[in-house]
Amino acid sequence: MNPKRTRSAPQKAQRDQTEADAWTLRLYVAGQTPKSITAFINLKKICEEHLAGRYQIEVIDLLENPQLARGDQILAIPTLVRKLPVPVRKIIGDLSNTERVLIGLDLLPRT
Repeated sequence: MNPKRTRSAPQKAQRDQTEADAWTLRLYVAGQTPKSITAFINLKKICEEHLAGRYQIEVIDLLENPQLARGDQILAIPTLVRKLPVPVRKIIGDLSNTERVLIGLDLLPRT
C-alpha cells in the first residue's frame, strides 16, 4: 500500500508560485549548424544567469519536424519563442547580443 503524499499549504503555495514563475522557451533551429549551436549556448547562459531554476528550453529542429514551424509562424532560424510568461515574444538570430535578448524577453526594461 502506497500512502498518498500530501503537501502542506506552504509547500503547495511555493510549488504553485514556482510554476507561475516558470518560463517556457522554444528555440527553433535547422540542424547542428554553428549558428544554431551558438544560439543554444547563448540562451543557456542567459537563462542560468537571469532565470536560474525557473525555465524550460525546448529545442525544435525543423530539419526533423518542419511542420512545427507553422504553429509559431517561424520565418527565419534560429528563432527563440517565449511561450510563457505571456505575451509570446520572438527573437531571431544567434542571441549573441545579450542586452537585446534580455530586452526582448522583458528581463530588462527598454531604454
